[in-house]
Amino acid sequence: MPTLRSPSSWLHGSSSPSSVSSPLQQAMGSGQRGLSASSSLYVNVPCEDRDSDQTSEGDSDSLSTDEGSDFEDSLKRNMKKRAAKRPLKTTPVAKHPKKGSQMVRGHSQKESEPLANDLFDAVKAAKSDMQSLVDEWLESYKQNQETAFLELINFFIRSCGCKGTVTPEMFKKMSNSEIIQHLTEQFNEDSGDYPLTAPGPSWKKFHGSFCEFVRTLVYQCQYSLLYDGFPMDNLISLLTGLSDSQVRAFRHTSTLAAMKLMTSLVRVALQLSLHKENNQRQYEAERNKGPGQRAPERLESLLEKRKELQEHQEEIEGMMNALFRGVFVHRYRDVLPEIRAICIEEIGSWMQSYSASFLTDSYLKYIGWTLHDKHREVRLKCLKALKELYSNRDLIVRLELFTSRFKDRMVSMVMDREYDVAVEAVRLLILILKNMEGVLTDADCESIYPVVYASHRALASAAGEFLYWKLFYPEYETRTVSGKERRRSPLAQRTFFHLLLSFFVESELHDHAAYLVDSLWDCAGSQLKDWESLTSLLLEKDQNLGDVQENTLIEILVSSVRQASEGHPPVGRVTGRKGLTHKERKTQADDKMKLTEHLIPLLPQLLAKFSADAEKVAPLLQLLNYFDLNIYCTRRLEKQLQEVVMKHADPAVLEAGAHALCLLCNPEFTFFSRVDFTRSQLVDLLTDRFQQELEELLQSSFLDEDEVYSLAATLKRLSAFYNAHDLTRWELYEPCYRLIRKAVDTGQVPHQVILPALTVVYFSILWTLTHLSGAGASQKQLLSLKGRMVAFCELCQSCLSDVDPEIQEQAFVLLSDLLLIFSPQMIVGGRDFLRPLVFVPEATLQSELASFLMDHIFIQPGELGKGHSQEDHLQIEQLHKRRRLLAGFCKLLIYGVLEMDAASDVFKHYNKFYNDYGDIIKETLTRARQIDRSHCSQILLLSLKQLYTELLQEQGPQGLNELPAFMEMRDLARRFALSFGPQQLQNRDLVVMLHKEGIKFSLSELPPAGSSSQPPNLAFLELLSEFSPRLFHQDKQLLLSYLEKCLQRVSQAPGHPWGSVTIYCHSLSPVENTAETNPQGYPHSKKRRIEGSSRQHREDISSSQEESLQLNSIPPTPTLTSTAVKNRQPLGALEEVEEEGGSESEFTRGQLLRGTQRSRFLSPQHFQTALNHSGPGLGNRLTRLSLMEEDEEELEIQNESGEEWQDPDKHSYPSEPGLDLLDSTELNFEEDF
Repeated sequence: MPTLRSPSSWLHGSSSPSSVSSPLQQAMGSGQRGLSASSSLYVNVPCEDRDSDQTSEGDSDSLSTDEGSDFEDSLKRNMKKRAAKRPLKTTPVAKHPKKGSQMVRGHSQKESEPLANDLFDAVKAAKSDMQSLVDEWLESYKQNQETAFLELINFFIRSCGCKGTVTPEMFKKMSNSEIIQHLTEQFNEDSGDYPLTAPGPSWKKFHGSFCEFVRTLVYQCQYSLLYDGFPMDNLISLLTGLSDSQVRAFRHTSTLAAMKLMTSLVRVALQLSLHKENNQRQYEAERNKGPGQRAPERLESLLEKRKELQEHQEEIEGMMNALFRGVFVHRYRDVLPEIRAICIEEIGSWMQSYSASFLTDSYLKYIGWTLHDKHREVRLKCLKALKELYSNRDLIVRLELFTSRFKDRMVSMVMDREYDVAVEAVRLLILILKNMEGVLTDADCESIYPVVYASHRALASAAGEFLYWKLFYPEYETRTVSGKERRRSPLAQRTFFHLLLSFFVESELHDHAAYLVDSLWDCAGSQLKDWESLTSLLLEKDQNLGDVQENTLIEILVSSVRQASEGHPPVGRVTGRKGLTHKERKTQADDKMKLTEHLIPLLPQLLAKFSADAEKVAPLLQLLNYFDLNIYCTRRLEKQLQEVVMKHADPAVLEAGAHALCLLCNPEFTFFSRVDFTRSQLVDLLTDRFQQELEELLQSSFLDEDEVYSLAATLKRLSAFYNAHDLTRWELYEPCYRLIRKAVDTGQVPHQVILPALTVVYFSILWTLTHLSGAGASQKQLLSLKGRMVAFCELCQSCLSDVDPEIQEQAFVLLSDLLLIFSPQMIVGGRDFLRPLVFVPEATLQSELASFLMDHIFIQPGELGKGHSQEDHLQIEQLHKRRRLLAGFCKLLIYGVLEMDAASDVFKHYNKFYNDYGDIIKETLTRARQIDRSHCSQILLLSLKQLYTELLQEQGPQGLNELPAFMEMRDLARRFALSFGPQQLQNRDLVVMLHKEGIKFSLSELPPAGSSSQPPNLAFLELLSEFSPRLFHQDKQLLLSYLEKCLQRVSQAPGHPWGSVTIYCHSLSPVENTAETNPQGYPHSKKRRIEGSSRQHREDISSSQEESLQLNSIPPTPTLTSTAVKNRQPLGALEEVEEEGGSESEFTRGQLLRGTQRSRFLSPQHFQTALNHSGPGLGNRLTRLSLMEEDEEELEIQNESGEEWQDPDKHSYPSEPGLDLLDSTELNFEEDF
């Protein structure tokens, strides 16, 4: 097929008579048809970053000359000829229109405007047939070319959202650039929306209708007006100019129109090439005939036809050349991602439909470069375009060079941060794997394998399909006969499962095969549902499978059964679908029936074979959860369950066995009586054994290890069954209570026995409560249960001080649950008859629970490993256990079981244990605020007081604020301050009262009379300074006055001020006020960075030995020469601080603004706050404080806690500048002033 080139016939003008005689064309000149390869209208927009390889290929050249273009040389030649014959007529956009070019609203405009509006409204409505609409326009064009063409132009202008129109006077006298400039001046930019982006149902279908109109226009004109020269040439010229406009609407709409026009022209060119080939075959056939049969007239007509087709094809290729060079080459790198996506989508369609001309490396490079685009939609269009190309085996040969060049980028896109892009990348690699053998190396494939365990199901499923075609399909090829798949042989199925086992075990990528099964379910579901092959592999004697392989194969079996029965992925993966279709539900029901019929007879055999292995028995017992038990009829399973329970003492096996028996003990089943008899028989056996072993323990003073193990195993079995079954009639409470009582009194009972005994008593109380929850319970029964519960709580309280940590933790968990269940919440919902059961813990019990929290949960946090070693796994398990304990304690706080003041023991560890328990403490803080905002703020202050007091008792008052522990307290105070969120006006009274109480605490203990030493709690003011940014300007003034009054009672040496007071006063300076800069009380996003920088400047001032705060004095600007800051902060952080305003000049302006205001409160007439000359290392300490501010962490905390302190009942508050809300009576200041 011929390649595209720019014919001189099209560039110089059409040879048709209409084009020669048209006065409009003579007025426009060839300069308007000279397309934008040389136009001066282009707006060069920034190009997206590409890799270095693109630069090496000559990116700049490609935009001007496009060295790889198939039609570059012909274009150069034609442009030179054209320039010599007829110079271009262009006018820069920036120039004003010439005189007489203003829009004339004459009679012609009145006629053209309604036609343009009718055309636009018809396309917008999308109700009429597009072909009929185009035919009507063609009829009007035949009657009046000028009016119809102006109608078409104004339709495109209207589609851009521009209210201006092109009049005949403008069209005759103005160039394209002048017309576009005029339209730009008339464009209404009040709103950023235009038809392609406007919301609402009326614009919903406009995009599709607009594209359909352009396609139909070219289709209907392909045999007539397309080669006329006048309409298409001028339309392309106008669209090219609009595509370079600085107005986004012009650029977006015209690019879409030009690319759709190009796509339609490509289809026409393809049809012409097919006609040419057909004509050539006819000509050759006619010429090869004998002299007597050959028809000269036929040969002559074929030659004329071929010449006509050749001319048409040259004209079409010239139009495509102009559109590609004038629009695509510039717009594929537009700043607007929607425009770039349009270009990539269309060039992909050109390559697919007209591969002979467009599927070359000179065009493919644009897609390859755009694979690096920073916007998701553009990368997605690239991958989809490549998928269409790689799916065609006939085009693969032309993609070899492109694949070798951009393969690494396509492989890396599997890890794209956008999931849909990553999914398309994997699917593209699947096509490359199928159609291009040997291109993807083992290293490339190994980078894709871990994705099968991704949390995103679509991505994991795509990676599973890749894994299937790479590893499984070559060894497990499906042969087809007459298009129907034959039944696979058992050997092939075994091969599949062996390969699956090898991949899972040898790769060591994950511990749970359920995720691998889910990833392969869509592509290999029929193989995974071959439960016959799976069970035969497990049951055959000479299977040559190791222990790990058997465990994995059982997990695959259970996972495939669960997937087929439930139809949803494992925990952690979400399909995003609301439900299953009717066909999927039917398939699910059929699969459930098939697996039940197959596995019910075989499950007893599997349990019998692996009964000795707890790791294999537990998952096998879970299979009963997915059976259709209505068809259950065998008796062997109950017997096998009884044997498994009596053989094992592992909690997982016992829990699975008890749950499996519970599933069978449904009264609706016909076999209920049989299974219930088996259960009663098993519990009788366990109870008798327990009673016998318990008497031996109570009577003897010593038990050997076997007796202890036997008693502990029996209690574990009873505990597991008590969890799933009601064993109240066996009356296990009394014997277990006596056992625990003896353990508490004598300490001679082994801890292995105490743990399950505690659980049995706990379940006994809960089952009794279940029976009494009905309205028919008597008062005597309720009081009896209350007595049992209180007695058991006393035993658990005694166990909290046990020497064994496992007993302590178990007692804490059970005690927390019982206190929550029997809290005042139990009578809510019309159950007031249960009021006698309500239990409120005493102060001693609350204190012991808090002590347990300190001793077992808030221990020194350690660095967790990556989970690869056994020690790392143990640390992770211990952390999960501590998190459960803390969550239990926090629930007691939230539900009012414990006093809310006890939350201070939790909140004071918020910062230190943020990585381990931050989410739990944050949620507790949020719930506490919802209950009582004022009390919650008091608890935050109490937490800081407790920490400060503990540090003061340990270290003493000297140098307290230089200790690392004090720095951590400041960080905690900062985090507490950020938790108040952006609602400054709403939390105003809370923050003021917090400062007031903090000042009282800092001066609560005074030094001895006549002593110049500072009060021991004075450093607490530095913690309060972290809350100062949450204050309004008026509040800061009042607090400074309050601080002055309190300091009058304290004597201090003249000229030796206290550094903590200085720091706190600086934090109350007006420059720190965020409400003045933002009246609504919402902090700016850059507040923390500027604040941190300002704090550093203030602290440098406070460390100076020659300054003093005098009346009307302005502190000098400090010099920023701290090398500590530069060494401690990363380079990126310093650049951000410089860019976002933490500069020296800003600090200077802030000091000048606040100098006069601050001096009124800091003057010597009120109180002395001169700087401390004797303070050791104060400047270094304050520098370290400033270095503690991590910008990213604070921004994250501010985002997390931005809505913690918002009142759910109030959403807006008055914030008028003139409204004085700072009445001292409202803030309760009168009593202290």
